Amino acid sequence: MDIFLVLFFAIGLVMLGILFILMIRPRHNGADPQILALTQVQERLERTLQDELRGTRAELAQNLTKIMEIEASQLTALRTEIARFGQGNDQKLEQLRETVDRKLRELQTDNAARLEQIRKTVDDKLHETLEKRLGESFKLVGDRLEQVQAGLGEMRTLAAGVGDLKRVLVNVKNRGTWGEVQLISIIQDLLAPHQYELNAAMQPGSQERVEVAIRLPGSTRSDGTGKKEQPVLLPIDAKFPKEDYERLVNARESGDTLASEEAGKLLERRLKISARDIYEKYIHPPYTTDFGILFLPSEGLFAEILSRPGLAESIQREFRVVIAGPTTLAAMINSLQMGFRTLAVEQRTTEVWRTLSLVKAEFEKFGELLDKTRKKLQEAADTVDLADKKSRTIQGKLQKAEQLQEPGELGQVVPGLPAE
Repeated sequence: MDIFLVLFFAIGLVMLGILFILMIRPRHNGADPQILALTQVQERLERTLQDELRGTRAELAQNLTKIMEIEASQLTALRTEIARFGQGNDQKLEQLRETVDRKLRELQTDNAARLEQIRKTVDDKLHETLEKRLGESFKLVGDRLEQVQAGLGEMRTLAAGVGDLKRVLVNVKNRGTWGEVQLISIIQDLLAPHQYELNAAMQPGSQERVEVAIRLPGSTRSDGTGKKEQPVLLPIDAKFPKEDYERLVNARESGDTLASEEAGKLLERRLKISARDIYEKYIHPPYTTDFGILFLPSEGLFAEILSRPGLAESIQREFRVVIAGPTTLAAMINSLQMGFRTLAVEQRTTEVWRTLSLVKAEFEKFGELLDKTRKKLQEAADTVDLADKKSRTIQGKLQKAEQLQEPGELGQVVPGLPAE
């Protein structure tokens, strides 16, 4: 196309030159020799130009013919190459389709085999687990039935022993021993042996001994051999006014208001006498705390004392004695345990700080290791993302390859290419 434009442009320029010469040629009737000579020269030039134009036209026609022949041969070669390319693509697409179909069939067969294997494994596991669970359940039921039967026997024995216990509690000394045993049991369950004393003297040289005394941190004193920490004792004494309490309960059950009030007053008087004994015998600061604990081994008796307005507060205010039941005493001891633990932590502050320093160093190492792990995980995630992108790219190309048109339709897309 560029050659045609150049040729047409050259021809146009020549034609414009000829027209320009014809327009400026003078017209004259007279004959000047010089003018005639110039006119003849001009005519010869015109004839020469016309001859050259005719030669140029012939040459252009010849060149155009050659160019058309070259274009025709190139189009023929292009058609042949496109047809060969289409046949090659058809063969490759067919091979690709066969490969994909074969791989899909192999994948389906492998998946079916694995699913069947998984199903068999799951069935076996379920069957085995079901049999095992059923066996364990039947065994557990049998064991529980045996335990129930044994419990029934123990309940019969316990029912027989309740009468014996009631007969034991009739004796004042036995009642006191039972309350003391219960108190010691609670103390031993909640405190370490070095945190309490049994039958402890409340001050040096005293013959009065309390049933249980809790050792609290005290002050440091000199005993001639050096400084020694002297603990402060918290006295706890168990009391069980069973007759007064039963008299009150029986009066309430019978509906006798006067007897109930009288029994309540006797119970209050007995409790105040017990609190005065604790205050006079066992509270001796600075060897002891400035208060003591009166332990009631029955929750019902403890609830009755608390239900009487102002009784517990007056005993605590007048005799510096706190009344406690089994549950309340356990709560008090747990609060003391927190104090013991706080003291132990304070005494081991240096060791704690050393341990914290080691933990800090190890935590820094752990932080570095965690950063390295995070980097490795990030690299792995980037690799997986790249693989996913590659997979989507390949999948897109495969979809495009499946959507390629047939060679017969290719001729309609490329102009000038005949459809086969």
